[in-house]
Amino acid sequence: MNLKPRNLSVLLVALIVVSLQNIYSQGVFTPRDLLELKSCSNIQLSPDGDQIIYSISTPRGPNESQGGSRSAYWKMTLKDGSVTSLFPEDINGSSPSWSPDGKTIGFLYSDENKIKQVWTMPTAGGETIPLTQSESNVSSFRWNPDGVSLAYLALTPVSDKEKDLKKRGYGFIFYEENLKNTNLYISEFDGKFVHQKTRQLTEGVNVWNFEFNGQGTHIAAGISPKNLIDHSYMFKRIHLIDLQSGNMEKISDNEGKLGNFVFSPSGKHLAYTAALNINDHSVSQVYVLGLEDHSITNLTPENFKGHITWVNWKDDKELLYFSGEGVYPKLNLVPVKGGKRKIILDSKESGIIFSTPKYTTGFKQFIFTGSTPSDPGNIYSWDGKNELEKITDINPQLIDKTLGEQAVIQYAARDGQEIEGLLMYPVGYEKGGEYPLIVYVHGGPESHHNNNWLSRYSTPGQVMAGKGYLVLYLNYRASTGYGVDFGMVGLKDPAGTEFDDIADGIKYLIKDHGADPDRVGLAGGSYGGYASGWFATYYTEYVKAVCMFVGISDLISKRGTTDIPYEELYVHSGEILEEQWQMNLERSPIYWAHQSKTATLIYGGADDTRVHPSQSKELYRRMKMNDHPAVRLVQYPGEGHGNRKQTGRIDVLYRQIDWLDWYVRDLKPLDGPMPALDISDKYGLDWDN
Repeated sequence: MNLKPRNLSVLLVALIVVSLQNIYSQGVFTPRDLLELKSCSNIQLSPDGDQIIYSISTPRGPNESQGGSRSAYWKMTLKDGSVTSLFPEDINGSSPSWSPDGKTIGFLYSDENKIKQVWTMPTAGGETIPLTQSESNVSSFRWNPDGVSLAYLALTPVSDKEKDLKKRGYGFIFYEENLKNTNLYISEFDGKFVHQKTRQLTEGVNVWNFEFNGQGTHIAAGISPKNLIDHSYMFKRIHLIDLQSGNMEKISDNEGKLGNFVFSPSGKHLAYTAALNINDHSVSQVYVLGLEDHSITNLTPENFKGHITWVNWKDDKELLYFSGEGVYPKLNLVPVKGGKRKIILDSKESGIIFSTPKYTTGFKQFIFTGSTPSDPGNIYSWDGKNELEKITDINPQLIDKTLGEQAVIQYAARDGQEIEGLLMYPVGYEKGGEYPLIVYVHGGPESHHNNNWLSRYSTPGQVMAGKGYLVLYLNYRASTGYGVDFGMVGLKDPAGTEFDDIADGIKYLIKDHGADPDRVGLAGGSYGGYASGWFATYYTEYVKAVCMFVGISDLISKRGTTDIPYEELYVHSGEILEEQWQMNLERSPIYWAHQSKTATLIYGGADDTRVHPSQSKELYRRMKMNDHPAVRLVQYPGEGHGNRKQTGRIDVLYRQIDWLDWYVRDLKPLDGPMPALDISDKYGLDWDN
């Protein structure tokens, strides 16, 4: 039989489809499986280390009222693993936290008064009591170590005049003016938790987060001039508040982004994480501040090829910090006076990609959430010496699923720089075969992939592996986890070296891993959506189809519509727009839209403030006006920068799969019919109700 190359490809596709039908009968991971995955978070460890509190989030089903996942809080006794519900059925509490003595648990709850307050209940169960009398919703709180007071954050209340004006139709929007600050308050109560008095500690500034010292005499607070997300990113500084006098002074001189901060046990030092400088696009360094002499020391290892994102204390002499290093994070100790770090837990050795821990004094008990390539997340305990112990199993159904193998890969980019990523092989992969390829590009770009569970509703890698695709997740240049220099490659160079790395990754997989050069797709959200637009236009010859989620298409208009303009200026553009007009234009997908030969699905939230919905419309319009035959725009009402409600997540998942199957796997012609617009038959809706 004499087959032409294209006929041979069609035959191979047919054979793969038949093979996959057999695999599906063995239980590959499906879209419905993905949409039903639970997750755990919000872990709190009791002061004695005997119990934990945690939440489990369960996605809403397709027939439920639209909304985010439902969360339930649980309490576990670590000794025997017994689990009980934390809250009574009539209490929809959140943000639980043990009191300093561990006898009670504080939490946020709004009763019939509809204002969220701090409440408390005995750890063993019993009567719930309100602790605060805030005039507006409490957003977060911390117990004072003294046990008879707590501090909380709440917005400046809306005045009666403002309410009346709004009721009369005069509730106008004054853009970035007339903002309500989040203020810091402290409430005092007696030994029986009866409220005594409340003091407001801040005014005229916005407080984002705070921590008590161990003596209960001072608070460190992350404060910015205005209540704008951009100010939180770029202008947040640490202030020290004396609770007795009320005096407040700025104590950190960090430029740019600020991470967490925490007092030493003695209260003489404050450790914090922050960016290296104003142009560093992510928290990357660990510092220690002497509160008596105001000295600041950077304890980050010299020429560190990673990012330090969290810090705490072991004791007054040593700091504990969490570092992202490639695809494997680590926990480290470093002396407060400086010196060589000691790695105490390496996720590459443990096989568990762990989160930042909760732990007891003396490191006798650690608690983490942890993930693996085949497990999206559970809770683990660790005694500081032996192996991590898995203490929950919230998605037991996964044991019956056949997943694609996940491997770490490295390749040399065109300039010789080594780039790292994670490759999922298709279920049933055979070396020497040829397979369609999907590249999922992370956002930020100040982010990176770890070697853990990677499948989400917008990047469903294991679903695609089950359908016969190679799936690539890349840590391209400008990603975190490889050092500040690696991360700052994208400064003043959008869609340059960073996206060239992705193109080089595609060529590498074609050469060495069996990717079919004629069947390549790409998808991503936010900055990954920018990459999708770039490959649909400038790099159109590399990909048959892209899915652009909340993505950037016009750098010029993006800079004028985003809610983080200073963050964009300092850590991405590096110069004002007036100095980059032409470069910004030429690095915009709309500039190259006329040459696109790539099927382009564009989607995103209709209420996105980070990447304005007009970015999607601009690329759609430029393609349509250039007679592009395969472009579609879908927008989700009420959604922002990513879909929170299950309805939009369901649609994104199935719509993306349809688009990629149609143009990448099945090689449907660009000038033919597009995939079905109405895909509601796939949602799982019960039409009888």
